Amino acid sequence: MPCRFPLRRFPFHSLPILLGLSLSVSCTTPRVNLSPGAREYVATDYEYVLKHWTRSKQLFVFKELNDFLTATSTFESWDFRWAYAVRYAEDYRLTVDQRTTLLERTLAETQSHHQFYVALYAQRHDWSDLTRENAAWIIRLIDEKGNETAPLEIEVVRRPGAIETTYFPYTNVWRVAHRIRFPVRRKDGSLSIAPDAKWFGLRFAGAQGHQQLVWELGG
Repeated sequence: MPCRFPLRRFPFHSLPILLGLSLSVSCTTPRVNLSPGAREYVATDYEYVLKHWTRSKQLFVFKELNDFLTATSTFESWDFRWAYAVRYAEDYRLTVDQRTTLLERTLAETQSHHQFYVALYAQRHDWSDLTRENAAWIIRLIDEKGNETAPLEIEVVRRPGAIETTYFPYTNVWRVAHRIRFPVRRKDGSLSIAPDAKWFGLRFAGAQGHQQLVWELGG
């Protein structure tokens, strides 16, 4: 049976956000696998892979009719990066050598950091910017084992272009887009995502509440 969402309960200003979540909202979310290795994707597989690695949640208070935070994020995993590189190479008509260089470079980045593309909608537009002084929200990489890791870098995408709005279609004028990087290994040498964890995720916390996006492992 398909999911049904009672839109009448949501404030009018939230409707653009809800309509933009059709990519990632579903009754169940797929499990994912962080294992490296060769993939056999073609350019048309990208939308499926994007959906597989994208999560979205709202921090919504019905009593006050306020959508405090809508967060949508794609984890740029080894698997996702492979599909992205294939799609990009097809769109930009790269040569075989150029495609190989792009793929090798983007996969190598997964050895040092975990990267997430994150688009946020908050009550006020400036509250969606995680890089502001005294930001309304802080973000942490968490896992099922209790590990909690601060970002290495948060980069705001000030003016999303054709690449962001096409490859991450939940990007829109109501949201602030970020690229957020976390270390694969923390300062004590431990992995930021434990190898035996059942899930990992992003936690958003602030004065208005907290919410988390979760990727369940085991796919």
